[in-house]
Amino acid sequence: MNGFEWGAFAVNLAWAAAAALGVMLVTFVIAVRKGLHRVVDVAWGVGFTAVAVVTCVASAGGGDPGRRYLVTALTAVWGLRLAAHIAWRGRGHGEDPRYEKLLSKASGNRNLYALRMVYLLQGALVWLVSLPVQAAQYIDGPLSGLAVAGTAVWLLGMFFEAVGDAQLARFKRDPANRGRVMDRGLWRWTRHPNYFGDFCVWWGLFLIACDSLGAAAAVAVSPVVMSLLLIRGSGKPLLERHMAERPGYAEYVARTSGFFPRPPR
Repeated sequence: MNGFEWGAFAVNLAWAAAAALGVMLVTFVIAVRKGLHRVVDVAWGVGFTAVAVVTCVASAGGGDPGRRYLVTALTAVWGLRLAAHIAWRGRGHGEDPRYEKLLSKASGNRNLYALRMVYLLQGALVWLVSLPVQAAQYIDGPLSGLAVAGTAVWLLGMFFEAVGDAQLARFKRDPANRGRVMDRGLWRWTRHPNYFGDFCVWWGLFLIACDSLGAAAAVAVSPVVMSLLLIRGSGKPLLERHMAERPGYAEYVARTSGFFPRPPR
C-alpha cells in the first residue's frame, strides 16, 4: 500500500469545507434574488467540483500527480454534467414542490430557514461525501489496479446516469407519453438508472482512494452515506412516493428492479 499525508489531508479538510460553504452561500444569494430555492440542486454538482479543484491545488507537490488529476477530472465531469442537466431540466419552472413543502414549516423568515435546513446541510453533505476525492489526492506512489477498477466502476455509473437521463428527457418530450410511465431503455432494467449511476460513481471514486489502506478506512463512511441517501433517503423513496399514484406505476414496480439493474420480470 502507498503512503498517505495525514497532516496535509487534515489541513485540506478546512479548505474543502470552505469551498463547499462558498458555493452554497453564493447559490443562496442567487436563490433569494430569483425567489427560487430549487437552484440549490444545481449547486450540488458544482460544490463537489469546487472541492475537487481546491484539493488538487492544495495537494500540489504532495500526492501522486496522476491520481490527483484523475480523481479531480472524474469528479468535475460528473459534477458539471449533473449541474448542467438539472439546470436545463428546471428552466422555466417555478419552485420545486419539495422546497415548497419544506419552507411551509418555517415559523419565521423563510429564506433563513432555507439557509439552515437546505444550503448549510447540503454543504455539509458535499464535504462529507467528497472525503474520498480529497483523500485520494494525498496518496503518494503510482496508480494501482484499484484505481483502474475504480475508474471502470465510475464509467459504468456515468453511463447509467447520463444515458438514463437522456432517455427520460427524450421520453418526456413526446406529447404522446404524457402521464405514462417511462419503462424503456435502461429504465426497463432499473427504476432508477440515474441513482444507480450515482451509486457507482461514488464507490468508484472510493476505490481510487483505496490505494492507501489508512485513507480508505478513514473515508469509507462517505460512499455509505451517499448510498443511504440514494436508496433510503432523499433519492429513491421520495421519487417513488411522488410516482405511486400514476397509472401503470404499480405494474412497473412489479416487473422492474428497484435499484440494481436486472432483466425485467
